[in-house]
Amino acid sequence: MKFITIDKKDWANGIEKSRGIYQLFGPVKDKNEFFIKHLEKDTLPAMEYDNSVMSAKSIIFPQTEKMLTATLDESQEDHHIMKKIETDDTPRAVIGIRPYDAKAMKLLKLNFDTDDYRDPYWCDAYEATTFVGLGINKPGPFDFSTSTGTGPFCDDGLDVLLADLDDKYLAKVLTDKGAAFVGACGFDTVADEKESLALFDILRKEAEKNIASHIETDKLKEKTVLELHEAPFWDDLSFSCINCGTCTYVCPTCWCFDIQDEVKQKESVRLRIWDTCMSPLFTRHATGHNPRASKTQRVRQRFMHKLKYFLDKYDQGIMCVGCGRCVKSCPVNIDIREVCNIMNSYEKQA
Repeated sequence: MKFITIDKKDWANGIEKSRGIYQLFGPVKDKNEFFIKHLEKDTLPAMEYDNSVMSAKSIIFPQTEKMLTATLDESQEDHHIMKKIETDDTPRAVIGIRPYDAKAMKLLKLNFDTDDYRDPYWCDAYEATTFVGLGINKPGPFDFSTSTGTGPFCDDGLDVLLADLDDKYLAKVLTDKGAAFVGACGFDTVADEKESLALFDILRKEAEKNIASHIETDKLKEKTVLELHEAPFWDDLSFSCINCGTCTYVCPTCWCFDIQDEVKQKESVRLRIWDTCMSPLFTRHATGHNPRASKTQRVRQRFMHKLKYFLDKYDQGIMCVGCGRCVKSCPVNIDIREVCNIMNSYEKQA
């Protein structure tokens, strides 16, 4: 680990210099909101932003992704044989990612890179990506990341963590990938390690003091699945849900997807497309039977997966990084913080 000081007057030139090696992604303002997008030439990441509507998840796990293709032309020798789509896995860098979104990538990795199976599409993209994080000096009102094992200056999952010091950035270089990116930018002003560590600690403590929203998770592990599954509060919690799926699409840790085959003339393509457990069709069987036909069952499944099933299976905390996007975006004000606290404090009556 080393520390680099970056004068903001040199920032633009350094980012442009890195384009010779990296595809660049970062926050871009679109109307009144920020989105993580590909940075076209001469476009810099908008580093002064509160949060993006969506996380950087789509850079690794696109909302619609071509996986396999086949020709249906029977005059071709290899007709009807599915072949892997050629993917672009040249080095890429996501600049300005929030610390909790980097931690979310590590949680997603538990699903796509297991002892039994390595998803080549997700893993190849992940391994080609350098994550350059931006610490959060002023956390927003929906941020509860300190309750989920992350926080405004958490460096878990990052290759570089930047601290905004008004006229300069202080970069904590955490990995070899991070060092390669900083080198490609030409940033080489080494900062004192002891002073830099102290400054990061001050910034972290100051930012954490400004997080007013918290959740309790300490009792979730000890509760049984059936105890929570059969609890009486699910009807009330799900009453206002309209099954729009917004919560799942903005969530940086949701990984559900559907596989669809599409045919146009004599070409076939297999697509992976984000799906949502809030949809009535999500668990509908070919027979027409649906084990989660009611919205209460679907809302319960979402929160049980996030806050209980994941915790029990991986023992790595809950499947939430405290970004607050679902709270901010829900059109009917369903709040995962409230649900978590209800589940954590629930005691089955004798």
